This record gives sequence, C-alpha cells and structure tokens, in this order.
Amino acid sequence: MAETGAPGTGDPLLAVERLEAGYGPLPVLFGVDLAVGHGQVVALLGRNGAGKTTLLRCVMGLTRRNAGRILFDGAEIGDLPPHRRARLGIGWVPQERRIFPDLTVRENLLVAARPEAGRPERRMEEVLAFFPLLGPLLDRRGGLLSGGEQQLLAVARALMGRPRLLLLDEPTEGLAPVMVEAVAELLLQLRRERISVLLAEQNLRFASRVAEWGVVLQTGSVVLSSPMEVCARSPEVARRLVPSA
Repeated sequence: MAETGAPGTGDPLLAVERLEAGYGPLPVLFGVDLAVGHGQVVALLGRNGAGKTTLLRCVMGLTRRNAGRILFDGAEIGDLPPHRRARLGIGWVPQERRIFPDLTVRENLLVAARPEAGRPERRMEEVLAFFPLLGPLLDRRGGLLSGGEQQLLAVARALMGRPRLLLLDEPTEGLAPVMVEAVAELLLQLRRERISVLLAEQNLRFASRVAEWGVVLQTGSVVLSSPMEVCARSPEVARRLVPSA
C-alpha cells in the first residue's frame, strides 16, 4: 500500500528518519519516515492512537525520541530542547490550544512575540492580516472566545514568532463547519505564503483540501506516503484509517 518518496523536490525543510518514540516502556512510533518540503502542507493522517500527536511532539522536542533522526533545514535537531527548536523557526499549536483565558486577544498575541520576529505591534498587524475574524476581537478575553476563535488565536500566536514550519495538532476537532472553513482558508493562505505546515488530522475531506502530501499512520507505522489526491482516492484510507466526516 505504501508509495515511497518525499514530497516536492530538493532538500526538505523537515526530515524525520526511522523515528522511534514512546512513553516509558510503551512504544508508540516504529521507524517513521516523513518529509516536509519548503512551503508545503503535509497532512499526517490516522485515527486516535495512531501516533500523530507523539510524532509532532517529537519534532517539537516535547517527547523524547528513542531512535532515529530529526533534521531541520539539513541540521540534526533531535537533541535540542523545545525553545531552541522554536528559535530555529518551528511553531507549535497543540490540540488543546493553550491560550491564556484571562488575557485579551491582543495580549495573547503580544506575549508570544520574540525580538527576532520584529517589533511586536508591527508583527501583530502582519499576523492579523491572515485572520480577519480576530481583528474585531482584539480586546476580548481569550476565555470568552468560541472554540473556533480560540483555534485561530492559537495559530495566530504561533505565527507571531515568524515560524518556517508550523506544527498543527487536530486543528478542526470540535469546530463548527463555518470555523472549519475559516481554518481551511487560513492554511491555504499560509501555503501561498510558502510557510511549511505539518498537520495532524482525522478529517480526510479537510486534509484533501489544504494539503499537498499525505502520510498515513496506523499503530505507529507509516502505511502510506503519497500525494494527497492518492490518499483521498484510496478506499483503504477512507474505510479503515481516517474518518472522512
């Protein structure tokens, strides 16, 4: 079922090679290979428990690898702490979002600004150009936002650091259709801006719209790596691996 090869041409921005990881004695990932090209959106597909979140956490340095390599722009980063990876240009949006509920949208954004990303207020203006729904909400506290608005805020906060690679964990889970559409439009815009994205997702229809390449995980192993249109047409993916609704 697997189709070999990496997306795009040339050296990838992110390369994961034979990655193994787990929690204590419990193994989760078994020799995972994947690549994300410069300016590409790659969907990491699979059901709950397939290992998607663990893989993203390994790339960010939040879960320790047991074996394998993680290369970012050709350099090994597998032993770097998370803050060093963030400075290299990796942004992280976890499934639970982790915005500050007592801070306003404006404050949530400004607290995430880094000196190397430029003047905070100017950078916030640049980021808000991607998020027309957040502009009118700048003075609203994060805890008063809807789930979809919080998701957009979490992505906007990650973009404050000018990441070259954005890691998104299940960004559409629990969102109303109108907010799923907003997230899709955002990812398509990031793709046009040549920001690389590694997206963990169960919604095959959504992933097919925004991603160029798909990597399907089942019980911690890659069972398919191919252009997204191939994943979308695969009855095996639709029936057994990834819910399509």
